[in-house]
Parts: sequence; C-alpha cells; structure tokens
Amino acid sequence: MDTEQIRHSLTELGGTFAQELAQAGSRQALEQLRVKYLGRKSPLSVHLKRLGSLPAEERALLGKDLNILKVSFENRLAEAQQRFSERPAQPPVDVTLPGAPPPMGRLHPVTQTMQEIVACFVPMGFEVVEGPELDNEFNNFDALNIPRDHPSRENFDTFFIDPASGGAGAPRPDPKLGRPLLRSHTSPVQIRVMRSRKPPLRILVPGRVYRPDPLDASHSFMFHQVEGLMVDDRANFADLKGVLGLFIERLFGPSTKTRFRPHFFPFTEPSAEVDIACAGCGGRGCTTCGRKGWLEILGCGMVHPNVFKAVGYDPRKVQGFAFGLGVERIAMLKHGIRDIRLFFENDLRFLEQF
Repeated sequence: MDTEQIRHSLTELGGTFAQELAQAGSRQALEQLRVKYLGRKSPLSVHLKRLGSLPAEERALLGKDLNILKVSFENRLAEAQQRFSERPAQPPVDVTLPGAPPPMGRLHPVTQTMQEIVACFVPMGFEVVEGPELDNEFNNFDALNIPRDHPSRENFDTFFIDPASGGAGAPRPDPKLGRPLLRSHTSPVQIRVMRSRKPPLRILVPGRVYRPDPLDASHSFMFHQVEGLMVDDRANFADLKGVLGLFIERLFGPSTKTRFRPHFFPFTEPSAEVDIACAGCGGRGCTTCGRKGWLEILGCGMVHPNVFKAVGYDPRKVQGFAFGLGVERIAMLKHGIRDIRLFFENDLRFLEQF
C-alpha cells in the first residue's frame, strides 16, 4: 500500500470513527471504540508499523498525519467520556417537595409502665430514688431480716459475683457486708437510704433486678421492680391500704376491686399480698386468672423492727410500711400479654403496638 492509499484509508477511518462516536450511548460503547481505533490491532497501529518501510521524506509526512489523527481520536473520546461523567445518574431532586420524615422511636412498654406507676405515687409525696445494681449481702439480705439459711441466699437463687473471674477491678467480699452480688430486688436501695438519712422518709425505688430463674412465659433472669417505703412516727397499715388503694384506682380505674391476703415476708410484719379483680371476667373466673377471679399484683406490709435496728433506727420511735411490685407483671395485666419474653426479644412487630 503506497502513501496515497494510506492517506485515503485514514480519511475513511476518520469518517467511520465520527459516525460510530455519535452513535455510542454508554461508557462501554466508548471503550469498545477506543480498542477498535486506538488498540494494538487497530488500523492506526498497523499503519504506524508500516512507516519503517517508507522513504524518509514520506515517512515523516505520513507519521505526522497518523499522530494528528490519533490525537484527534483520543481527544474526542475523552470529551465523550466527560459528557457521560457529567450526566446525572438520577433525575434531579425537587427540593420543593416535602421531605420524608425519619421513623421516630418510642419508649419501651416496660419503661412506659414504670413511668405510669411512678406518676401514681409522686403526687402522694414519694421521692424517686435509684441505687446500684451491684450490691452486697448485707443490703440485699442481712439488713432485710433474711436469715443466712434462707433459700434465696443460695447460689442457685442469686447471682453472686466471683472476684476471681473479674480481675483486679472486681469487687471483693467484705467481712461486714458479705459477698458482692447482683441485687435480687430493689430493697437494698431502701436500706442505703435509711442508713444515710433520718425519718421521715417517703421514697419510691424503680430499677432492674436479677434472679437466676429459668426463662419461660412468666419468668426472666432480669426484670424490673418498683418498691416503696414510708417511715415516720405514726405510719400504719391503714395508711398503707389508703396509698395502695389510690395507686390501684389511678392505674387500673376507679371501679377496680382489691383485696389484701395475709402473707409472709421476712422484712415486713404483718405482711400481705394485694390482688385485683380480674378485668377479663370481672371476678367470675377465667383462664387469665386461673379460674380464681383475682390477680396478684404486689406484696406489702409493715416494716419489721429488725430492719429498723439494722439501719440504726429505734423501732420504738418509728414505724412504717413498704410495698413492691413487678413492672412486667403490671404491663402484662394492663395489656393482656401472656409471655414476658416478648418484652426482651426486640421484635418491632410487638413493640410498635405501644
């Protein structure tokens, strides 16, 4: 092929390139054009390899034409790539449209119930107090008149902390306070408050507690309690019934029937369990209440004199009452929930109902 034929071929090549470039509709098509017209097997590369066989004068002129065409192809391909880069992948955003609101969170049903319970007692003058979940045997058992041979003080019924498993920072047993443990009720906070303050007292203690119970529909190794304590020189059982009666009326409605049943707690004497009439059957008996017509909601009683002695109070000069209830238990009764595990599975299909 002589010089004139090569020049004619280059003119046709430029026209073909222009047509195919105009039809290229994607970055992939542009890449195929680059390989076809600038690759190692392209007509330009073939002509460049033939330059060595041409006379020096013709080689210089034809080499110049080949380089001009090559640079033209490269520049036009680059311009086309730039246009694709500047082209938006999606239609432009209309900033005048109202935005989609992000999903809003809400309080957990246990937290909601705890706040409802607290809201019933605060207007009656109760102060909300919190304390550590990691405590000791004295506050959790001894000061509450729970004897050392009581089953609740066994390892299978309380989470005792093993100092050897916690390293240098783990709590150590104290000769006076006993072994460290995860509190099994919120009563240790009442002990802490009485040891640090003088009567009169009217406190409410909400919080998490821990017991190694097997997980089933009505038990969990972690749950929540709200306990109350009132101490002065004249608080009596009639006051206790009045406070709890008003609480139940505010939480479950003014028509709710209640009853007090004698019971035993080491830290109160006399003691009682408080039941409410089953809302599902009106007290007639159904599967919800076990055919009894009543549902147990809390325990209560007059503070035992030994508890006052343990915290440095004179039981001849002060008296008071205490009560405690499980928050999950109340939430289950209010909302007709039959499995405590639903509260802790983080299933949004359940939680979003509250």
